[in-house]
Amino acid sequence: MLVLDFINVGNGDSALIRQMEGGEQRFAMLVDCGHDLLFRDDHPPLEDARSQRIYAGDFLKKNGVTHLDLLLLTHFHRDHIGGLGRVLEAVTVGELVASYFPPPDGGDLDPDGDNDLPKAARNLLRCVDLYARALRTHPGRAAVLTELAGDRMVCRQLTPELSLEIISGEPCLYPRQKAVYDAAFRGERSRYDLMHWGKLMNVSSLRQRLRYHGREIVLGGDAYAVLWDNDTTAPCDILKVPHHASLSSTSRKFLAQLQPKTAVVSVAAGRPDERPHPCIISLLREYAQEVYFTDAVDIPGLVEPVYHESVHLEVE
Repeated sequence: MLVLDFINVGNGDSALIRQMEGGEQRFAMLVDCGHDLLFRDDHPPLEDARSQRIYAGDFLKKNGVTHLDLLLLTHFHRDHIGGLGRVLEAVTVGELVASYFPPPDGGDLDPDGDNDLPKAARNLLRCVDLYARALRTHPGRAAVLTELAGDRMVCRQLTPELSLEIISGEPCLYPRQKAVYDAAFRGERSRYDLMHWGKLMNVSSLRQRLRYHGREIVLGGDAYAVLWDNDTTAPCDILKVPHHASLSSTSRKFLAQLQPKTAVVSVAAGRPDERPHPCIISLLREYAQEVYFTDAVDIPGLVEPVYHESVHLEVE
């Protein structure tokens, strides 16, 4: 049995995928780690005692997961990598896969120092600093670090029954990403480079397709719908909707290609930026038989809140 938990990390993404046999974990992977905060100060306060938001690391502990065979980071926005430190405190990792690793001698990036950078540039540095600090303060917790070049699809046979495809964005993005981040660790602060790459980070998001006993699960990361236009996209059974169901995340063409039976939206309730966007929710319901939300999203007349620690799905 394949057990999927799309964890309610509030603002962010984190999905635990486990193959179980007789109640025992045979294989486990985590895609992204959620935010470093469950309640963001730039979002409206959540004053609902029924909320079941949980850090990804705490969810792993609570469910008895002490080892991940694979940990995959789709990209380096704070709501995807902010929880990495808590995850590495909770578990050991066989292999950590990402499209960039900081230099071994890289120190703090000091995003809030006196650097005369605009907010967007400082936010980018803050994301990468959180990521680098988590790796630096938990040395050896991941046995193998695998950096993807982003120039081709990566195919893995994870178990005899479970396979994985990792789909990159435009190949030219990843050398650019490395150049910008490496320069930051050298102390270089290019306003243009930092701000420009900050706008491209979602475009570089890795996507995944899992296959298990003839069933297909697509995890869309934060990639926008347009990025799928040139892909040969086969129908799937379960779709983790890209980019928190923002207006740019999903299109009719995209859903007509994927034809998901079940759609899961990883999103914080009460976000002030129309994520999930009502138009995208309506579109999802045209195609998917079931649409779930990780947090207790409440949109009168469209979505009723459901309180849970994860969207829990099982695939036989």
